[in-house]
Formats: sequence, structure tokens, C-alpha cells
Amino acid sequence: MLELEGMTVTVHTAAPPASRWLVLGLLGAGQFMLILDITVVNVALPHISADLRLDRTALTWVVTAYTLMFGGLMLLGGRLADLLSARRTLLAGLAVFTAASLVSGTAGSAATLIAGRALQGVGAALLSPAALSIVATTFSGTERHRALGVWAALGGSGAAIGVLLGGLLTAGPGWRWIFFVNLPVGAVVLVALAVLMRGWPAARRRERLDLPGAVLVTAATAAAIYGLTNAGDDGWTGAGTLVPLGAAVLLGAGFVALERRLRAPLVDPRLLAHRPMAAGALLMLVATALLVGGFFVGSFWLQHGRGYGALATGLAFVPVAVATVLGAHLASRAVGRTGGRAVAVTGLTVAAAGAATAAVWSGPAGLVTGIAIVAAGAGATFVAATTTALAHVAPDRAGVASGVVNTFHELGGAIGVAVVSSVAAASLSPGAGGDGFVDALVVAAVTAIAAAALALVAVPGGRPPAGAVAHVH
Repeated sequence: MLELEGMTVTVHTAAPPASRWLVLGLLGAGQFMLILDITVVNVALPHISADLRLDRTALTWVVTAYTLMFGGLMLLGGRLADLLSARRTLLAGLAVFTAASLVSGTAGSAATLIAGRALQGVGAALLSPAALSIVATTFSGTERHRALGVWAALGGSGAAIGVLLGGLLTAGPGWRWIFFVNLPVGAVVLVALAVLMRGWPAARRRERLDLPGAVLVTAATAAAIYGLTNAGDDGWTGAGTLVPLGAAVLLGAGFVALERRLRAPLVDPRLLAHRPMAAGALLMLVATALLVGGFFVGSFWLQHGRGYGALATGLAFVPVAVATVLGAHLASRAVGRTGGRAVAVTGLTVAAAGAATAAVWSGPAGLVTGIAIVAAGAGATFVAATTTALAHVAPDRAGVASGVVNTFHELGGAIGVAVVSSVAAASLSPGAGGDGFVDALVVAAVTAIAAAALALVAVPGGRPPAGAVAHVH
């Protein structure tokens, strides 16, 4: 048992059920769907735009509606997992996500598609923290490290593989199948987990659920993304940009004030103020913004700027998939020797170099090479972020702690797409020039360098404590 700035943190050891490894595989399959759906739509966006006649703003929301609800409600999902039992929260989230995939796949308008994507995000926000909580509290000792390693490999590859699968499905049966493919997988996993986890421990505590806090944090994020998206049309000093950004600040301040007053807050403000957690969350946000924003820019540049088809675009991103996993793998080996600070600074510097490479090296080869380098740096930064933030997790707070880190993962993706969409707005139409894409990559490079400088100061030095978790989501 440890005492961290007034918070008691207990490392949990429990006798795991005999079916734990099969359950881990099923949980991994569910988590893989969630992460894959962040990027699977990127390759299909030009086809969705042509079929449903979506403008740039609507296209941006097709991506961000999912990550907004996923990230904005992640803390609520983690809290529900702690209070109502992780099993119940997990199964409810999986059911919602699967049903929402059907809505998205059958959508005939922008409104229906965006609503379906938002509902997918709600399901994901329930499923993801509950699943990680189960993994973290079911296994112990060396088995816990092995289980989290399997989880990390699945989560780390999902976002990158999504662009390849999106290309295959869009070029084959059509873009709607990027959603329909979730239906059989979701149904099988739901039934199997319901049977295997029957009789697993239920909730141990009864406390009030902080719904107002969940509404405030989600509204603050939505306002921020709305303002960032509007910047592409209204300019960065226009009322359509500054008013929602100002509202986001006020709503965020209201959320912090509310959490300080509640006896059972959505997230303990002391957790957010704890230096390792704050630094890890910031690293996660920046790394995800760089990676998902890179996928967004690259997909449009190859298809609109270079005439690539969906399948060719998906295949072109194979090196990016490999680079993401490689960067995370190398970082997971290095972080125990050098600590999170060195890995974070190195990863972000590598990502900055990749964005700069893609900006100055014209042609598809330069673009893919640069984004692959960005992906390698982002993969390494994911490991540094989670190792820094989640060194120890108490069993009754495992859901909300993982929810904090994963919240910034999803919000990073939403913010990254919103920013690059606005910066590259002039280049997103078919036949437009590539100056907007170059500008977006320059912004990414500058952001990565600034984050690396901040990590040098904010991330605690030294090696992580024994038992720290290097989780890649």
C-alpha cells in the first residue's frame, strides 16, 4: 500500500478465474474494435463524402463525434465500472456499440451517420475502461504483466490496422462495411463474455453517480472541438471560433469546481493534480493528436491530391502500422532502463522529425515515410504516457484511473482531426492544391517539439517503480 499526496493506492492481487485467458482474448477483440473504429473511417471519408454529400465540417464530425463521446464519457464509464461492477458496464457498452454500428452502416444522411458514430462512442466509453479494469484486477504478478502486454499489442495495432482494413472494405463491398463488420464480432463477443463471466464479482460500493460532471466535461470538449473545426471557415479570430472556445474554458472550469465540491466526484481532483497523472495525460493527448491527425491528412492527400484509390491508400499505410507497433515495442523495452522522461522526449522529437519530413519531401513516398516516422514516435510516447500515469492502480479505482488516461487518448484524436481539418481546409476538396496539407504538417511538427520541451520539465525523472504498467491504447 502506498500513500501518494493524500491518496491511498493499493496494488491488488487476486486469485483469477480459470477462464481468465479466454476472457482476456475476448476483451482484446472488443477493445480492438473500439480502437480500430477511430481510424477505419479515415480512408473511407472521400467515398462517404461523395455518397452522402458531406461538406468539410460534416466529415470532421464523422470522425470526432466518435472520439468526442468516447473520450468525454470515459470517466463516467470508469466510474460506472467501479460502482456497478465492471462486468455489467462492459456488457452494456458492447451491446450499445454493436447496435450503433448497425445505425452507422445503414445511415442515409449526415445527421444519422454522425448520430450513429456518437452512439458508438457512448458504447466504447462504457466498454473500454471496464475491460481494462477487469484485466488489471483479474491477473496478478507476472501473469498481470503478460496480460497487459497482450492488451497493449492489440490496442497499439488497432488504430494503424484500421486504415488498412478501411481501404480493403471501402474498395470491396463498400464503405458501409467498415461498420457492418462490427456486427458479427460484437455479437459473438457479447454472448461469450456473458456466459464466461456469469457469477464474477459484482459491485462492492454504492455511491452517487456524478452525471452533472459527465455532462460538463463532455460539453466542454464538444465546444472546444466545434470551435477548432470552425476555424477552417471562420478563421482563428472569428466569432465562430472564439465563442465556442471561450465556452469550453468556462465549462471546463465549472467541471473542476464541481468535482472539488462533491463527496463522490467523477474523478478525484487530486488525481488530476498529481504530477505523473497530469504529465501522462498530456503526453497521451499530444501523441494521439499527432497520429490520428496524420492519418486524416495522409488519407485526403493521397486520394484527392495524388489520385489514389481506397485500397491503394490503405496499403500505403502498412508501413505506418508497422512503425506504430515497432515504436511502442522499443519504448516498452527502454522505459524500464531510462524512465518515462527520456522515452517521451525522444518519441516526440522523432514525431516532429517525421512531420517535418512529410512537409518538405514531396510525393507519396515522402508523405508515407514522414507519417510512419510520426507513428513510431507516437507509439513510443504512448508507452511513456501510460507508464508515467498508471504506475499503481487500486482495484476499486482501476476503472476511473484508466478512464482518465484513455479520456485524453480519445480527446487527442478528436482535437487532432479538428485542428488539421481547419489548417488544411483549403486542400480537402478534390483537385485542390497541397499547401494546406503542408501547413498542417508544419503545425504538427511545431506541436511535437513544444510538447517534447514540456515533457523534459513535466515528466518525473528516474526509472518507473516496480510493477508499473506500460499500456498502449
